[in-house]
Amino acid sequence: MERATEPMRTIEAFLILANLLTFAAWTVSLRREVPMMRHSAPFAMLLAALQVLIEGTRWQMIPAYALTGLFFFVWLLRNTAPMDQFANEKQTHRVALGVAAGMGVLGLAVSITLPVVLPVFRLPHPSGPHEIGTLTYHWVDANRREVFSDDLNARRELIAQIWYPARKSSSSPHARYVPDAGVVAAALARLLRLPEFTFAHLGYVISNATSSAPVSDDKPDYRVLIFMEGLTGFRQMNTFQVEELVSHGYVVAAIDQPYTAATVVFPDGRQIAGLPKNQIEALIEQSVKPVETAPKLNGRVLKDGIIPYLVQDAIFALDQLATLNEADPNGILTGRLAVQRAGIFGISLGGIAVSEACRLEARFQACLVMDAPVPADVIHSGLQQPTMWITRDAETMRLERRRAGGWSEKDINDHQTTMRAAFESLRGDGYLVRVPGMFHSNFTDIFNWSPLFPWLGVTGPINGQRAHSIINAYSLAFFDQHLAGRSKALLDEPSIQYPEVLFDKRRPSPSK
Repeated sequence: MERATEPMRTIEAFLILANLLTFAAWTVSLRREVPMMRHSAPFAMLLAALQVLIEGTRWQMIPAYALTGLFFFVWLLRNTAPMDQFANEKQTHRVALGVAAGMGVLGLAVSITLPVVLPVFRLPHPSGPHEIGTLTYHWVDANRREVFSDDLNARRELIAQIWYPARKSSSSPHARYVPDAGVVAAALARLLRLPEFTFAHLGYVISNATSSAPVSDDKPDYRVLIFMEGLTGFRQMNTFQVEELVSHGYVVAAIDQPYTAATVVFPDGRQIAGLPKNQIEALIEQSVKPVETAPKLNGRVLKDGIIPYLVQDAIFALDQLATLNEADPNGILTGRLAVQRAGIFGISLGGIAVSEACRLEARFQACLVMDAPVPADVIHSGLQQPTMWITRDAETMRLERRRAGGWSEKDINDHQTTMRAAFESLRGDGYLVRVPGMFHSNFTDIFNWSPLFPWLGVTGPINGQRAHSIINAYSLAFFDQHLAGRSKALLDEPSIQYPEVLFDKRRPSPSK
């Protein structure tokens, strides 16, 4: 997989280079040897204007803009101010150049560093033969009350984004990675106790998908997968994995779940922010390790916790996909969705929901759980469907706790023991894939957000590209074998290609 991150966009890079050349021209007298360098400052100002107009501003570039302005001011001072207004021309020029040099060194360092550590990154191009199209839908479950709201008339609403194999097209522009980035990025920053503008540049990141592209004609229809996001996440948080699966012939529908997502933006402009983690964690824990005194939500006791309610979102989404297959209002997906045998995958909270969804809904024929504990009911009943867990070992979780906090010993024990118990209780084929060195964020796109994250403990010591390659390889092999009927050697035994993976396979006896 090629590196996904670009330090800067094209005009940004040229602007930084123009500032560097201007600084060099004034400090090492390049103007004498290269006469055109005398005009590097106004050229940099022109590039700054073009960058703002074409690529758009982002706060990481403010130091570069300021430096360009400073250099342009000094250039004006040297070239347009009447010389007789200065008592001592040489002294004035020395002072001006001294200030410019001092500010230039600092400004260049900051203006180069900020765009690199918080880049407008490029998502890796997926390896499959298909191009990717995307559509977004607003669905309302009129039969289900919104339990997170104290309004008795409120109904459950979801935003679903669907990615699908598309016809090849070189002319259509690719869609934004996060269309509602202004709101979503601010919500993520607040959750991390960072300034709201920290991740605003996510709005400039482009995906590999094209909005409303025609469906590929390679097959009459395509297998459907549902993706469940993590707590305080967003539906595009695993785009690296979604796009890879779609490029190999799957349709993936990711749902934003109000009150558990970072924030959900509806077509009419309404926004629903996620509840604080400490408020919802007790409701999640009740599903995983139930206690006698169950927590309440808006005065209602949730004996089974919140997971069964969130699972209904996945089942409702599958129903809606069946409806789209009958008649898509966009006229694109009609008749192209093979919903009779679907798969489901999710990360963290979404992974917990995946386990429960597979217990309750037989239409989910393959279940992929990523880095999540398993609800008690799932362990007790045992899953009939083929199931894969992709996670890491207990020592890696403890390393993450030392570097970034969180993951109490109880959390680690619950995580490891419930997964192992669910794996052992499977009635279908099972795979337990553990990857040492992966932190929780390595299971998402966050690796791409900053090269500083491994140093800050946000992501683990494993190479981020390697982590994503492993996840994609095992995800694709699992769904190919158990939904598409294509046998995969990767699922037979520990892999020579991925020797760091701790791989366990379970195939229950015919009597089960």
